[in-house]
Amino acid sequence: MANSSFEKVIEEKGELIYTNVGDSMYPLIRPRDLLVIKKPDLPLKRFDIPLYKRDSGQYVLHRIVKIKNGEYYICGDNRVGYERGITDSHIIGVLTDIVRNGEKISVYSFKNRVYARFWCGSMLLRRVVFRVRRVFGKK
Repeated sequence: MANSSFEKVIEEKGELIYTNVGDSMYPLIRPRDLLVIKKPDLPLKRFDIPLYKRDSGQYVLHRIVKIKNGEYYICGDNRVGYERGITDSHIIGVLTDIVRNGEKISVYSFKNRVYARFWCGSMLLRRVVFRVRRVFGKK
C-alpha cells in the first residue's frame, strides 16, 4: 500500500493495518510487527502513539511525551530528542494494537501503560540509559 493512501484508508475503513519498518519505537514495536492504526479522538493524550504526517510529507509513528498549548512533543521510544510543532492537523490516526506472531497486543494494556510511564515519562532516564549503552558499545 502506498503511503499516500494512509489517510484515505483510515477515512474510509476507520482503521489501517500495515507492517512496521524502522526501529524508532523499539522495543515496543519490532520489525515486521503489524500495526493497527485507528481514526483518532482528538485531542490526543500524553503517551498516545499517533501516526502523523510531517510538513515534509513524511509519515511517522512516535509517542506523545508532553502536550503544551495545543502542541504535541513527540519522541520515538528508541530516540532521545523531542519533535515539536506537531498539532491535531498533522494527526492521521492513533496506534491501538500491535499484532506480533499472530497475537494481538493492546498498546493500552497495563504492562504497556507501565512501560510508557516509566520509560517515556522521563527523558533524563532515557538519556542516561542511552549514554551508558554507548559507553559500553551496545546498541
